[in-house]
Amino acid sequence: MHELSLAQALIDQVKLLLKEHNANKVLRISVEIGPFSGIVIDSFEFGYYALIKEEPSFIDSKLEIITPPALYQCVFCGRKFKEDELTKDKRCPFCKDSFLTPVGDGDILLKEVEME
Repeated sequence: MHELSLAQALIDQVKLLLKEHNANKVLRISVEIGPFSGIVIDSFEFGYYALIKEEPSFIDSKLEIITPPALYQCVFCGRKFKEDELTKDKRCPFCKDSFLTPVGDGDILLKEVEME
């Protein structure tokens, strides 16, 4: 379950920010998880809330997860579009070609930390 280690890495990163800004408490953390990250969102969230039970500075903090839509690009016509725009048979909505490549991140990105 690599989601647990990712949640721990997030907590460690935020702990450094707490020290850097002389803060004592985390109120809210906002992260963006890319659609091609392979991260199971529920597992990541579960891991975060399980791990913060041992972190006094994180008790009662809220985790906000942003998941942008998956984007694809047609190799034939070059247009980009969202996953929900694919045709029923998974083709480009513009030229109907089936050779598509995923576009976008497979990353997890710390967007915002609210602390006091």
